Amino acid sequence: MHIGLAARLDMPKSVEFARKIIKFLLSKNIDLSIDLSLAQELPEFEKYFIDMEDMDTDMVIAIGGDGTILRTQSFVNQKDIPIFGINLGTVGFLTEIDPEDAFKALEEVLKGNYFIERRTQLRVYHERELPSALNEVVMMTRKPAKMLHIEISVDDEVVEELRADGLIIATPSGSTAYSMSAGGPIVDPKVEAFLIVPICPFKLGARPIVVSNKSEIKVKLLRKGKKAIAVIDGQFEEEINFLEELIFKKSDTDAYFVRLNKGFYKKVREKLTEGGISTPN
Repeated sequence: MHIGLAARLDMPKSVEFARKIIKFLLSKNIDLSIDLSLAQELPEFEKYFIDMEDMDTDMVIAIGGDGTILRTQSFVNQKDIPIFGINLGTVGFLTEIDPEDAFKALEEVLKGNYFIERRTQLRVYHERELPSALNEVVMMTRKPAKMLHIEISVDDEVVEELRADGLIIATPSGSTAYSMSAGGPIVDPKVEAFLIVPICPFKLGARPIVVSNKSEIKVKLLRKGKKAIAVIDGQFEEEINFLEELIFKKSDTDAYFVRLNKGFYKKVREKLTEGGISTPN
C-alpha cells in the first residue's frame, strides 16, 4: 500500500501528530508520500516529500479538521484517491477518527478492514469551469452589511428573486456545515440532492430549498454596481459582476473517504451536540 499524508500547518500538535503517524507507517514498511508544505516542519523526512498535486497514492491521511479535508480533496479531486481523516480540528464532521483511536484504526485499515464512501460534488461554472465543491459555494459581498440582489433559477425556471446577505449552494456533505448554520436542513449523504440556502434574506417567504442533483442551478447578480464573490469550500474565490451567472451541476467526479464505521446520524448526534466547541478537561 502507498499512503499519502497531509496535515494542518498552523497547529503544532497537528504537525507533531503527523510525525508520529509517519514513524508508525514507516515501521510498517508502508510506501509514503508527504505533502511538500510540511517540509519545513518535518525536515527529517525529506526524501518522502512531494507536491500534493503530484501525489498518486492508494489513500491520503489528512490530519486536521474539515478545512484540511477540503484542502486535500481539492488537490486529489481528479485522481479518485480516498481520504482518511484524523480530527484535530473542532467539529471535524468529514473526518473519520479522533487522535486517541488513530493508531488502532490505522491497524484496521492496513489489514483491509474498511470501506470506501462516495460523496457527491458540485461542478461550478463562471465563464469557465471553476474548482469543484465538496461542501458548498458561498456567494456574498466583499463589504460587510451590504446585501446582494440575486435571481435563482432551477432548470431555467426562476425560483426566487431576493435581496440577502448571501447565498449558499450546498451538497449533502455541506448540509452540516455553513448551510446548517444559515438555517438549512441536515441531509443524509445518500440523498441525491443539492441545497439552496439564502443567508439572512430580506424577504419572509425566502426559505431553503432542496432540489434534485440532476438539476442545473443558476444564480444571477441583478444590481448594477454591486460585485459579489463566490467562495468554493473556503479554498477558492471568484469575483462575480452585474448580470453574470454562476452555474451549478452535479460533478462527474466524486469525493471518496476511507470509513471504518457506518452511522451518519450517530455522527450528527456526537459532533453537533456542543456546536463545535470543545469543553476543557
